Amino acid sequence: MYELIKDYKDNTSLRHSFNRLAEQTFGLNFEYWYETGYWRDKYIPYSMVWKGEVVANVSVNRTDFVWNGQRKYFIQLGTVMTVEAHRNKGLIRRIMEEIGQDYGIGKESAIYPTDGWYLFANDHVLDFYPKFGFVPAKEYQYEKDVVVTGPATIIHVPMHRPKDWAVLEQALAESKPVGAFEMVDDCDLIFFYVTQFMKDIVYYEPQTGAYVVADLEDGTLTLHQVIAKGQPDLDGIIEAFGAQVKHVVLAFTPTDTAGYERVLWKEEDCTLFVQGSGLQEFEQSYLRFPTLSHA
Repeated sequence: MYELIKDYKDNTSLRHSFNRLAEQTFGLNFEYWYETGYWRDKYIPYSMVWKGEVVANVSVNRTDFVWNGQRKYFIQLGTVMTVEAHRNKGLIRRIMEEIGQDYGIGKESAIYPTDGWYLFANDHVLDFYPKFGFVPAKEYQYEKDVVVTGPATIIHVPMHRPKDWAVLEQALAESKPVGAFEMVDDCDLIFFYVTQFMKDIVYYEPQTGAYVVADLEDGTLTLHQVIAKGQPDLDGIIEAFGAQVKHVVLAFTPTDTAGYERVLWKEEDCTLFVQGSGLQEFEQSYLRFPTLSHA
């Protein structure tokens, strides 16, 4: 007998079972995120449990965005997985139905009415999500060549210790949206990245007081996130990385696109799917979901 259980992160046995399946399926483990205290209330597994083990899952991640000055309430679906022996039994469909009841698009009866849903699917399952009303959508990236002549003035501030995290969390609490389409009030998801995979690529720019999550490799600077109290000078931040920067890629949609080339962007083996009126104009607006908003 299958049992649908949700929002169980504080149940040690189920959380460990969830982590085992995530490790087997995606090579991911959420335990460190839980231990740091940043797995809070916005990331919610919906799981089918059989004999005490998680055998199928779809996770909900509540993500609020500011888009054209307006707040939008989206649901991102992720960590979709099923134990092989339990596939083709309608478990994911049952979970999706439950999520639809709880987070219906525009439904006043839902516990959390939303403006739209989105997810990032592996390319081998592109026929699966249209069955649930999702449609594929394109994303666009902004980039440009630059000439920087001055020395690097950016300060490397790796996120290795809780006291480092506390400083960055305070900066996030005081920050304003920098991009035209930016996730807000979600330090949980951002810290999933900066306490683990991106802990060594965080910087501080003293002139603007901005924190920057960025990769610099072979002359290409990729700006993933800029955390600032006001609208910072992106060119000034770029120049702070010094003369080794030859090309800049923005992993978010800038407020001012002047001087940037807009190119179609697609992550390898990954397709964006969207659903709901709140995301109907996403593709036509030439946007991109920021790197750190991916759950």
